[in-house]
Amino acid sequence: MNVSRPAVHPVEAPPLMEVAVRGPRVRMKDVQGMPGTKGGLFLRLSQFIFAIISVSVMATTNDFRSATAFCYLVLAVGLQSLWSLSLAFVDIYALLVRRSLRNYIVIRLITIGDGITSTLTFAAACASSGITVLIDNDLDKCAVNHCTRFETATAMAFISWFAMLPSFLLNFWSLASQ
Repeated sequence: MNVSRPAVHPVEAPPLMEVAVRGPRVRMKDVQGMPGTKGGLFLRLSQFIFAIISVSVMATTNDFRSATAFCYLVLAVGLQSLWSLSLAFVDIYALLVRRSLRNYIVIRLITIGDGITSTLTFAAACASSGITVLIDNDLDKCAVNHCTRFETATAMAFISWFAMLPSFLLNFWSLASQ
């Protein structure tokens, strides 16, 4: 019985020069505004500053507890300020050690957190602006209430949300492009 036997032929490894000609794999450039960049740090700090202004202006009034929307604004913007401050610290750390925050799990966590906090902040600012318009225009009770403080706190919450929106959109885009 004649059975063919397999033959083993050595395979040559590709020369190392070929890898040097092609170059290493290049990742997408970090867009300013994404986590771990100076633009991202600027956005986080501006979110934090406007959120803190909104909370402090609203908390200095003695009758903000009279409307549920104002309590919701203090709660949502307080959460926004804590989230933005913690991510600002992460951005500062990433800039100091010169690391790019490109881990899929980290980007997903930041995107989900940005989405939740931006939705809460926007909803609270809309509800507070509705109550402020009701008090100011419809009931004409601004002499009794602190309408200018309510309006200022609501405007600062909207500005904080406007600063949050680019962060969320850039993180969502980065998450979708991976």
